[in-house]
Amino acid sequence: MECFMNAAFTDYKIADLSLAAWGRKEIAIAETEMPGLMAIRQEFTRSQPLKGARITGSLHMTIQTAVLIETLIALGAEVRWASCNIFSTQDHAAAAIAADGIAVFAVKGETLADYWDYTHRIFEWPDGGYSNMILDDGGDATLLLHLGARAEKDAALLNNPGSEEETCLFASIKAKLATDKTWYSTRLAAIKGVTEETTTGVHRLYQMHERGELKFPAINVNDSVTKSKFDNLYGCRESLVDGIKRATDVMIAGKVALIAGYGDVGKGSAQAMRALSAQVWVTEVDPICALQAAMEGYRVVTMDYAADKADIFVTCTGNFHVITHGHMVKMKDQAIVCNIGH
Repeated sequence: MECFMNAAFTDYKIADLSLAAWGRKEIAIAETEMPGLMAIRQEFTRSQPLKGARITGSLHMTIQTAVLIETLIALGAEVRWASCNIFSTQDHAAAAIAADGIAVFAVKGETLADYWDYTHRIFEWPDGGYSNMILDDGGDATLLLHLGARAEKDAALLNNPGSEEETCLFASIKAKLATDKTWYSTRLAAIKGVTEETTTGVHRLYQMHERGELKFPAINVNDSVTKSKFDNLYGCRESLVDGIKRATDVMIAGKVALIAGYGDVGKGSAQAMRALSAQVWVTEVDPICALQAAMEGYRVVTMDYAADKADIFVTCTGNFHVITHGHMVKMKDQAIVCNIGH
């Protein structure tokens, strides 16, 4: 694709449209690194198998995601997109997508209020129609429709937020219900199914299914072998150090790096830190995974033990209370705390 910069198109919210040309150059590079998607384009563009699909996408708005978005469109789908994380957007990728007339709502460092506003907007089509598919990463788009539809019947569900994020989410749902009392249930009924990309989102879906709350079919993409055994391990191995270096530019060699969780993501993260000559420690509650870490030569410790000793902390579990306020109080000045588990 080429950037055409249609001045009449305004159905987007990004940081800077002038970044589009830079984004387009990186998309061209990424296409050579993603032969699977490019082969799908070549084989199926003529037959348009996704014609009629209206896809709401909630997935990190990166250069690689841009290749996915353009593949979906090449196969006939219509797409509206937002990032599934307030910090993960690559602004030049979002700009390139917007410049091609694709609805995208993603800004690196957006507020939580903006995040939930954008997640609502990817369900709102200019012609008044509805999404019929969700491509989710972490389950937030799926959660929004289900929780909103339940709140239509019982507003008390929104009375007691348990976190800052829930405060923003509940406020956004209340604001939408004040203008349209059936906004969520109407859109929920139009969804034919969801694909879920990551472990946390899959856990949410199983929990909803067990409670009898899941209103449409779901495809567990995360547990496909080519995702969990490749992206979680090898993809995270590449991206962890890249993220730390971009954010801090610190030297990693010689530092103590604490990897919290030794699943596939933790395994890749530990390998990455070892490759830069960090001393790698691992915390793990599962005895088999802990034994695997020990057999790989990593030191297995507790977070309580490591809190005042490690220089870099990486949570790889997707869970909470892995690092607590009490742990952070004990940490060294300038300790780096980061999360790669979602």
